Amino acid sequence: MTTDVFLAALLFAFAASITPGPNNVMLMTSGVNFGFQRTVPHMAGVVGGFAVVQVAVGFGLGALVQAVPAISVGLKVVSAIYMAYLAWKIAFSRAMAEGKAMARPLTSWEAAVFQWVNPKGVASALVAMAIYTNPVQPVSSVLLVVAIFTTVGVLSVTTWTAFGVGVRRFLSSPNRLQMFNFVMGALLLLSIWPMLR
Repeated sequence: MTTDVFLAALLFAFAASITPGPNNVMLMTSGVNFGFQRTVPHMAGVVGGFAVVQVAVGFGLGALVQAVPAISVGLKVVSAIYMAYLAWKIAFSRAMAEGKAMARPLTSWEAAVFQWVNPKGVASALVAMAIYTNPVQPVSSVLLVVAIFTTVGVLSVTTWTAFGVGVRRFLSSPNRLQMFNFVMGALLLLSIWPMLR
């Protein structure tokens, strides 16, 4: 990978990782509701799960998805249903915490599995592997792109979770927290719209 391609991949990884999307909304919400330490498994699941998605896309899954449109349609349907469920959970998480259900952050496994139905993540993996890998050096170029996204991903998940922790005190009022959770759930729900068009 040339220096120009490396820098372009780095900028793309930064733009794809740091901008608002389903993962970042959920991490910020988890930071607010559960604090940094309890959100670490969720953060690890996002970074590790996305790395696995990228490896799979880089080594052939991306070509399969593009060759068989039904896979893409099925992925969109499953993504929309699961994200709507998560949006509902986030929006009403304060009510669940006060009831019998025990509110908790996502586990590493849950966050990793979510990467397979996260439309923003899957799209960025497809684009990154199509543009920044070299067919002459497929293994090393795929692994380099994964390493770039993993490094930037660690910074991104840390930033969004820390931001959530930073506003936690302001949201210590039950009414403010409930409103915040409702808005975050609505934003997650709105993030489904672009993939349905």
